[in-house]
Amino acid sequence: MQEVDVIIPVYKPGAEFVELIDRLEHQSIPVHRILLFNTEQKYWEAFQYDHPRRKRYENVKVWHISKMEFDHGRTRRDAVKKSQAPVFVMMTNDAMPADEFLLERLIAPLSDPGIAVSYGRQLPRKEAGPVERFTREFNYPAVSRVKSEADIAELGIKTFFCSNVCAAYRRDIYDKQGGFVKRAIFNEDMIYAAGCIRAGYRIAYAADAEVIHSHQYTNKEQFRRNFDLGVSQADHPEVFEGVPSESEGIKLVKRTAEYLRKEGEGRLILPMCITSVYKFLGYKLGKNYKRLSFRRILKYTMNKGYWYQNRG
Repeated sequence: MQEVDVIIPVYKPGAEFVELIDRLEHQSIPVHRILLFNTEQKYWEAFQYDHPRRKRYENVKVWHISKMEFDHGRTRRDAVKKSQAPVFVMMTNDAMPADEFLLERLIAPLSDPGIAVSYGRQLPRKEAGPVERFTREFNYPAVSRVKSEADIAELGIKTFFCSNVCAAYRRDIYDKQGGFVKRAIFNEDMIYAAGCIRAGYRIAYAADAEVIHSHQYTNKEQFRRNFDLGVSQADHPEVFEGVPSESEGIKLVKRTAEYLRKEGEGRLILPMCITSVYKFLGYKLGKNYKRLSFRRILKYTMNKGYWYQNRG
């Protein structure tokens, strides 16, 4: 069996993070190493003080960086350099394995040498509302699929969809492709996946590899998140030009409204539409960020450190 490392960028871990590590340590296949890249050592020290681990695993390694150093692309590139495993899994510290078979099922598609990445299904948390539950189902359906360049005509931007919330990578292809981009405010996973597909590789969606992961963003947070999404698309026209994503957003709004009516939750349609307007405005401003002042960009972004790092 190939060695598998799990790499997790960490920020402000809480009590749930202890359970995440414990679940990873009790998978049906053993984890070689768990590599943690923590942003701001003070938060890690506070976490250890408040939530001391009852069991310390020898295969868990931690590195610390400052918030100003964090970059979605570069931080993950640096983390991968710490691994020599032929397969590595990227996760986030707020994604919880649904069962002990997550890693086994996630890496299974990588036995095909033509598949570069395999990403898992994200299930909503118990407290998630109807809109978030449907959004998870829309983006992460129950049926697995392998995507290639031939699917662009049918799937559009979703051909490149991949999520580092939970994704497994073949190291040989990763090295050949040059790894994650060095500078990314967002979408480093999709940018990498798109490069692989353009190079003739395929991307697998493993619906039976499940993590529990969802958010309850405010409208302001959705605006900022989509602003950064728009920035990432503007910065990488080689990936996103000619493959518009607006149609996918419109489809999600329509399908969500239909779902809410069917479930007797029609009162949520107007708030959902208002949230969609926030998302769209954030996205369009992000796509056109080069026309904005630095002060206004800082007002709109979720990741101020990124802009200070790359100013000028």
